[in-house]
Amino acid sequence: MEGDNTSSTDFTLMGLFNTEETSGLVFATISVIFLTALVANGIMIFLIHTDAHLHTPMYFLLSHLSFIDMMYISTIVPKMLVDYLLGQKTISFVGCTAQHFLYLTLVGAEFFLLGLMAYDRYVAICNPLRYPVLMSRRICWIIIAGSWFGGSLDGFLLTPITMSFPFCKSREINHFFCEAPAVLKLACADTALYEMVMYVCCVLMLLIPFSVVISSYARILATVYHMSSVEGRKKAFATCSSHMTVVTLFYGAAIYTYMVPHSYHSPSQDKIFSVFYTILTPMLNPLIYSMRNKDVSGGLRRALGKIRSSQRVSKDF
Repeated sequence: MEGDNTSSTDFTLMGLFNTEETSGLVFATISVIFLTALVANGIMIFLIHTDAHLHTPMYFLLSHLSFIDMMYISTIVPKMLVDYLLGQKTISFVGCTAQHFLYLTLVGAEFFLLGLMAYDRYVAICNPLRYPVLMSRRICWIIIAGSWFGGSLDGFLLTPITMSFPFCKSREINHFFCEAPAVLKLACADTALYEMVMYVCCVLMLLIPFSVVISSYARILATVYHMSSVEGRKKAFATCSSHMTVVTLFYGAAIYTYMVPHSYHSPSQDKIFSVFYTILTPMLNPLIYSMRNKDVSGGLRRALGKIRSSQRVSKDF
């Protein structure tokens, strides 16, 4: 399958499990992270949709962020874990194309959604009296639809071009999933122009939402600075700190991967940073929002209280 004249269209994912000594530990760690991400994001979605205290625009957007995270991690990790258990590393051309498309669509949607969530915080703190109008249910759905449209546009534009190149070199992808830069290294055609177009596209997808984040939080900081109430300042910072933490983690790793020239980082470094924003971030997002947010932790306590009370009632009968 490694030969230049192979008729097979399958690729080989080199993956994260390269050494026998650490592969078992890495497999167990990623399995725990994957399950934690699914459970934590599932709980977040459940609480937001069942607790009346969380029926606000911010938590509505957060529930969609959790949904994207669940989809996002599920496009990469299950394949990786199953391949380890079965002792195989291959992925079909169709499977690689589908994974590439879903990855680009979901990561793009999350980029835009995180940026637009900063606008929500700006309106809540800087224009609280107009918040119900500026962040109505209609506006929230426009934000969600815009995020998915931006992500889908990226997937539909870049995936067909990436996968249309002739792959006449070794079909071993030095990565744990079909990420574009790793796939393009196998192409035997000149990809310089396309890589430049892809670089510009990724920069725009990062800079447009990131500029929204920067401008929103610059205005928020100016508003908070002029607040006379210490309690008001604390509440404003508490409201924004969770979102800023998530933005820093997600955008930081993505900026390193897509905006720093490839000559400055090795394939092993690419894998580490890809793990960070494709596997770790979907797990950390709900944990950060729940630990640093009194509304979410309060909703969790209320839900647990309902479960305990229902158990007592059932025991009485």
